[in-house]
Amino acid sequence: MTSAAPHQSILDKPFVLDLFAGPGGLDVAGHALDVPSLGIEWDRSACLTRYAAGLDTLHADVSAVRREAFESLPPEINILAGGPPCQTYSVAGKGAGRKALEEVKGYIERLMAGAPDDEIDADLEQLTDPRTALVLEPLRYAIQATRSANRDRRPYDVIVLEQVPAVVAVWNHYAKVLRETGLPDGTKYEVVVDVLATETYGVPQTRSRAVLIARRVGLGRPSLPPPTHRAYEAKVWNREAAEAANAVLQPTLDDQDMEPLDSDPADSGASGLAPWRSMGETLAYPVGGHPGRRTPFLVRSNYGSSGLPGRRGVRTDRQPAATVTGRISRFVVFEHLDEHVVREGARFSMNEAGMLQSFPPDYPWSGTAQAQQVGNAVPPLFGAHLLSAALGLPVPDPDVLRRPWVPATKEEQAKLRSHGCGLADSCTARCPDPADQAPARSSAGARAESEAD
Repeated sequence: MTSAAPHQSILDKPFVLDLFAGPGGLDVAGHALDVPSLGIEWDRSACLTRYAAGLDTLHADVSAVRREAFESLPPEINILAGGPPCQTYSVAGKGAGRKALEEVKGYIERLMAGAPDDEIDADLEQLTDPRTALVLEPLRYAIQATRSANRDRRPYDVIVLEQVPAVVAVWNHYAKVLRETGLPDGTKYEVVVDVLATETYGVPQTRSRAVLIARRVGLGRPSLPPPTHRAYEAKVWNREAAEAANAVLQPTLDDQDMEPLDSDPADSGASGLAPWRSMGETLAYPVGGHPGRRTPFLVRSNYGSSGLPGRRGVRTDRQPAATVTGRISRFVVFEHLDEHVVREGARFSMNEAGMLQSFPPDYPWSGTAQAQQVGNAVPPLFGAHLLSAALGLPVPDPDVLRRPWVPATKEEQAKLRSHGCGLADSCTARCPDPADQAPARSSAGARAESEAD
């Protein structure tokens, strides 16, 4: 992403280590900003997507790399980023992480005080759900960097983290100790934390994320990325309009929640911000392998609305998508042919689902559970705004992410997989076994977020 104005990052050579990297949301953001990255991801299919996309990857468990292979990471890495798995914190899950927030804060204090890793690991095994501890990994990496035997390695200059809104309490505690206590070697950071709405950064979906941006003291105080688009606010639905819509849609959409339309999205209002980006605007025109969706449509989500699991929210193509989750392939799309004719149309392809996440068209989704990969990912445009703010770069140009993605060649994929897995065409014994992850992540919605997130 480029800007007409000259700019200089706060770092001479930024290089991102992306923990829990998924299929590449933050890495695609870095690619668009000309910032190199290395991602660590344990899921085999997500790694296949990353290799196909040409992203440098380690097929490994984040915790295992920290314990056993940290010194093998490039010492020039100076940005720590990531979005730890959200299963136990998301409102779509059972809430073990939310219930353990005070315990997690206690572990943060102990880590900053220099408690031995083996002691911490033994106590973390007592958590109801071991995945809750993954939210501590970014801090443990930051601490590990201060203990490195490599004299070329130094504490991370910048830290960028994102998670579901329920984790904002954890990020606030991160911020407190990073500012006041500092890492065990005394390194301190300036930190900002908040919950941001992705549609206010041009992502064509409503999705809220708790974010943390930290800069090592001496690099200037960080700031949150300024919004570029208006927030999506569901306004009071005109009863007559609702009744008219129901007359057209019945009986197809009986007992669904037809969400109110916002005011004219072409009107940016007095704020000077661009209107939020709609599904129709994003998907209407052919680009790359995407044929375009010119017919007006409605989308019925696959999860509950208004607190009722049996009800399904409905949005039109004039609105942003509901939160894109691993259930995106189950969303039902209805084509609105004219005032009185609605028919069920083709469901979103993975290419379209990725575009609603702000991935470039033709991103090479690979392996299995592709919808889950899409739903788990950081929206690249949102990630680009976070990285730009963290590094002091200009507001990113969204058009760069709307161009078709050029996948890696077979030779490039083989080279990446040799580095990430150990062999050019398969996994090896050093790759993580999904069966070792407890509980297993294969259940539907294991990492999915509800629309309320």
